[in-house]
Amino acid sequence: MDFPLADLMDEAACYARLVAVLHPDGLACPRCGAADRLGVHRRHRDPVVDYQCGRRRRVFDAWTGTALQGTQRRPAQIVLILRGIAQGVPTAQLARELGCDRMHLLDLRHRLQEHARIGRDRNPLDDARAEADEAYVNAGEKRHPARRPRRPAAAAG
Repeated sequence: MDFPLADLMDEAACYARLVAVLHPDGLACPRCGAADRLGVHRRHRDPVVDYQCGRRRRVFDAWTGTALQGTQRRPAQIVLILRGIAQGVPTAQLARELGCDRMHLLDLRHRLQEHARIGRDRNPLDDARAEADEAYVNAGEKRHPARRPRRPAAAAG
């Protein structure tokens, strides 16, 4: 995923982006799946809205039922965390940059990585079969070249 830095400062844009990623088919009640009778329950964490299901009267937000459930972070901070994880930034560095606790951030990182592992594509290749040269493109490039003797092979004996 690409995270444009210009949009990171706008909380509403970050929230809209996260909702679109977490709920591609639209926001719905996590218990009954109803999307048509949602009402706004509270707006005390603007732009994060608490919704109430019209059928079950259950209150939830966009993070409920996702890996972000229970997260008390602002949408822009969540996007920065996701961006840092996707770029492979160490947790300690990310915690320093965001001014948060490293252990809480590490717990969130592990939850997100576990959800990504569960949802990953199990068959990433286009074909049912792959040739060995497709799988080992850079197999021998990491080691040093083999040592060559200075003497000719006939004199080495």
